[in-house]
Amino acid sequence: MGQHATQGESPAETRRRLRALALGAIGVVFGDIGTSPLYTMKETLGTHGMTPTEPAVLGVLSLVFWSLIMVVSLKYVTFVMRADNKGEGGIMALMALAQRSMSGSARARWVLAGIGIFGAALFYGDGVITPAISVLGAVEGLQVAAPGLGRYVVWIALAILLGMFAVQRYGTHKVGKAFAPVMTLWFVVLAVLGVRQIIANPQVLYAVNPLHAVRFFLSHGDTSFIALGGVVLALTGAEALYADMGHFGKKPIRLAWFGFVLPALLLNYFGQGALLLADPLAISSPFYLMVPESLLYPMIVLSAAAAVIASQAVISGAFSMTREAMSLGYSPRLAVVHTSREMSGQIFVPWVNRMLMVLVILAVLGFRSSDNLGAAYGIAVTGTMTMTTLLALVVARKRWHWSWLTVVLVGVLFLIIDLSFFGANLLKVAHGGWFPLVLGVVLFTVMTTWRRGRELVVREIKQGGLALAPFIENIAEHPPLRVPGTAIFLTANQHAVPHALLHNLKHNKVLHERNVLLTVETLETPVAEADERIAITPMAGNFFGLELRFGFAEDPNIPLALTQCTREGLGFDMMDTTFFLSRETIVADARRPGMALWRDKLFAFLSRNAMPATAFFQIPGNRLIELGAQVEI
Repeated sequence: MGQHATQGESPAETRRRLRALALGAIGVVFGDIGTSPLYTMKETLGTHGMTPTEPAVLGVLSLVFWSLIMVVSLKYVTFVMRADNKGEGGIMALMALAQRSMSGSARARWVLAGIGIFGAALFYGDGVITPAISVLGAVEGLQVAAPGLGRYVVWIALAILLGMFAVQRYGTHKVGKAFAPVMTLWFVVLAVLGVRQIIANPQVLYAVNPLHAVRFFLSHGDTSFIALGGVVLALTGAEALYADMGHFGKKPIRLAWFGFVLPALLLNYFGQGALLLADPLAISSPFYLMVPESLLYPMIVLSAAAAVIASQAVISGAFSMTREAMSLGYSPRLAVVHTSREMSGQIFVPWVNRMLMVLVILAVLGFRSSDNLGAAYGIAVTGTMTMTTLLALVVARKRWHWSWLTVVLVGVLFLIIDLSFFGANLLKVAHGGWFPLVLGVVLFTVMTTWRRGRELVVREIKQGGLALAPFIENIAEHPPLRVPGTAIFLTANQHAVPHALLHNLKHNKVLHERNVLLTVETLETPVAEADERIAITPMAGNFFGLELRFGFAEDPNIPLALTQCTREGLGFDMMDTTFFLSRETIVADARRPGMALWRDKLFAFLSRNAMPATAFFQIPGNRLIELGAQVEI
């Protein structure tokens, strides 16, 4: 990973590389949290009947300050980022790590899977709302610069978003070089705007004292709890710090956060607070009213660029999470396009891009303003944060061997914060919070149904299969006609005769000279080690069992892996090798145990529309024979 110094590198070179990675992280990792000042203070103090009095402004600022310290700095950057899965981060990688820690308990692994999948499903909700709220929040600056243009805000935002989704297929590596300079300029401008206001009203710095947050709760009652739902908008993007850890490493992200991003954010939030202390009416748009009038239009352009970059990071995160979900068996196989020769993480998933584009357009047209979207945003973010905390606590106990007392104390601290934010956002369900919840429940249902359906299919295949050892003995006693070459049969069960082999023998009355039963397994680590990639089991009658293992962050390429089998004593001539695959047709049967009939039908639909396994495993079509098989579940 990028955080490790290369051998023989001088300390000066190490520092220079660390700074370069930190700069890159500013461009990719911090876009989401960096655009939060566009709407956080306005959403928190400008709605719910709140009046931006001095105690309210100082109280909310104190909440924002301590939330950034406790949730982002302490929980994510210090605690959760320790839980890396061989350098990879994100909730799916964390789920795999936590499951590996509980290898002895199937029930515990199932519970951890449920937590991780629901957190991932809510992350897709974040992927829908972030582009909508960020771009709308940026373009709404036109209402300050030229109020007459206010009616065009939605349509301008839609044009920007459609353009952004249209260029996704070209990959972020081409435009990514511009991200770091733009976001660096963005954070510098945030800091400068904030400092100008703080100099004019330095008393705003008293908000650092947490007593102001306590007094805010005591004096504002129920309204203060509702305001927490706005404060959480300052934390959006915290999950991205962890999810992008594999691209940049812990040290560069921590350096960029503590040394540059956090100070810039705090200066801007305090600057907005200082402006509100001087002019409470500025709550209509505290961010843009800090900007000198002559610089409003350049600021709107810079804000829109920052919003697009923030959206880009979340969309790329959705692509990466989808690939991990496919590899771990929680998503149907989808086409994955690599957009960079240098970085394996730079991918494009066309189906996910189309789905996100449609949902983002619907969100913009349905909510029509960043204020309305603010009500929908918090639930997705706080739900994923809570799931991340639960999984990280399991890792702390089982892998780091923390004492129960330490785990309980840390867990209580973080879960009180997470659940307070989540509870505050639940109050907004009727005002838009239902949107990410419904989306999360739908995706959770699809992911769990696919996983359970695949388990049922494998169970049916295993139950209906002939035992392999007696079959090979029978072949030796009654040898069929053997034809030259190698036949590879993809199978989920190394101890049963593959359906494709039986069909070939039954209908074609022949058997290949050499027969290989191939099973592909996905590990709970990002990349398979060289010594665990290939396992070969020689059997009688020139039969071989072959297991290929890939990490969940890898693209399984079977032909490439087969060329590596030569070192293990099993060489392949691809021009003399034929792949056989049973293509299952799923039939829903209410009489069979396993899932409800509607879930059986959903799985059958997903299976019909999934990418063929042969394409997913990159098996050449001219070396493939597919034989149909009907499976009832």
